Amino acid sequence: MIVLVALTEAGAALGRRLALPGMRLHGRAGRVAAPDVAFADAAGHLRRLFADGTPIVAVCSAGIVVRALGPVLADKRAEPPVVVVAEDGSAVVPLLGGHRGANDLARTIAVRLGIAPAMTTASDVSLGFALDDPPDGWRLANPEMAKSVAAALLAGEPVRLEGEAAWLDASRFSPSGRLGVLVTERASYPPATLVLHPPVLALGVGTERDVPVDELRDLAMQALVEGGLASEAVACVVSVDLKSDEPAVLALAQHLGVPACFFAACELEAETPRLANPSEVVFREVGCHGVAEGAALAAVGADGVLLVPKQKSERCTVAIARAARPIGAASVGRPRGRLSVVGIGPGTPLWRTPEVDRALAAATEVVGYDLYLDLLGSAIAHARQHRLPLGAEEERARLALDLAAEGAEVALVSSGDAGIYGLAALAMELLDREDRADWNRVEIAMLPGLSALQVAAARAGAPLGHDFAAISLSDLLTPWETIERRLRAAAEGGFVIALYNPASAKRRAQLSRALAILAGHRVPETPVVVARNLGRADEAVEIVTLATLDPDRIDMLTLLLIGAPTTRVTTRGRRRWVYTPRGYLDAPGRR
Repeated sequence: MIVLVALTEAGAALGRRLALPGMRLHGRAGRVAAPDVAFADAAGHLRRLFADGTPIVAVCSAGIVVRALGPVLADKRAEPPVVVVAEDGSAVVPLLGGHRGANDLARTIAVRLGIAPAMTTASDVSLGFALDDPPDGWRLANPEMAKSVAAALLAGEPVRLEGEAAWLDASRFSPSGRLGVLVTERASYPPATLVLHPPVLALGVGTERDVPVDELRDLAMQALVEGGLASEAVACVVSVDLKSDEPAVLALAQHLGVPACFFAACELEAETPRLANPSEVVFREVGCHGVAEGAALAAVGADGVLLVPKQKSERCTVAIARAARPIGAASVGRPRGRLSVVGIGPGTPLWRTPEVDRALAAATEVVGYDLYLDLLGSAIAHARQHRLPLGAEEERARLALDLAAEGAEVALVSSGDAGIYGLAALAMELLDREDRADWNRVEIAMLPGLSALQVAAARAGAPLGHDFAAISLSDLLTPWETIERRLRAAAEGGFVIALYNPASAKRRAQLSRALAILAGHRVPETPVVVARNLGRADEAVEIVTLATLDPDRIDMLTLLLIGAPTTRVTTRGRRRWVYTPRGYLDAPGRR
């Protein structure tokens, strides 16, 4: 995720025009309209992003960024990319992390602006490439050699190049030289040589269910060592899709720092003629004659070769294949799907959690109701959007699960908190009822959001300071008799009561009935918070009483907080506040 930081609306407009993949717009509060995240302190916000390792594109003067980040600069090898862009689009400068992505990011921005980037890194300027910043997937075996080799090239000294790397300018190298650059998947290499490992190895694995993580990892590392292969040249860990939720497989990929990718059994069966060790037992169990070898060969393609045939432990198998060219892991098989059920709060981006922001930025597919997706705006512009109407909640949840089962990164969007009258419970119910194998392999994350009752309470003061209950007045899914029973119980129990879905265009009588029940347990002067369109342009929060509440003014965009017998109203200055004391000041020994 790239964060574009804008201090003015003009800077934000430029950022929106750039439309960088996965970009989130962070804007100065009061100066930038509808940012994904608003901030008040620019310097502090930049430092927090930098400390979190977030790539930053700042549309402002370089001096602002230098003064903000200067005090926190430390190890240049750990800093995220920071790029500064002039507000009028006339200049783009990779300020920090040049060889950690800033130079490439600056080039991308420059192309979109139709200008030349202001590159200052010597190797990029003079050589056209950076040895210590190879393309995605490539790794350095000995990064400490990069500086010496780059210095020699810049000084015009002969440096030999062994192996192929399309991103290196071969004309800069010589057939011989004191120093060299070696492109290899092998683990051994000569001295005075910078070693670049291309992502050409596919590590195929097969396991029994719930195999110990250590058993698979040890077998895989042993196979690499015995094959004389560098783990840094592994592009992906691959297996049959039945293993896409196997903890040991996922842990091995994480250990190697590469993606885990999966194939259908029929795709692996197509590799049978190339297998060194086909197995009828495996075919009967999973539908292909080899998992580890088959997956490795499927990943490297028709012109790839099997380097390490199937190796076995008690409960695992591994095999290693080499591709003829670097592997783009994103095009290999498909990843394990992930479904994030997210709560986006009542409306404003200010109330979305960073965790939800990250999930939205990572999503390739976003499923939700029109209004909720409209509220997200540019935060999901990069993703494919699936808009289903109000009332199609089950269809939304099913579609989200199906997309994730196909390997997509999916966000299923609820307003408020997804677990409070949202889609989280529906997704769980579908998983529980249908027990579908493809759904069961999906990674599921429930990401909390700010609930409307929390925001309404904060706007009014502290009415939820003591015990409270939340009740929906919608009888579409719950019989009205059940709702009435819950209302009476909550009223008799003395709870503050949050009423969700109090009324709609077709459902007008229920609120009046509910108020009649509450009137039997509350005095007419009981405070009521009427909160409508929280976090949106026409937000309105009003404090009335149970006696003066007008049901005709209430709709589905309204939340009601009915006070408890102990709830109070106080006026301080020109503001009226509602609060429900918990009794701290009345506790023994306090007076």
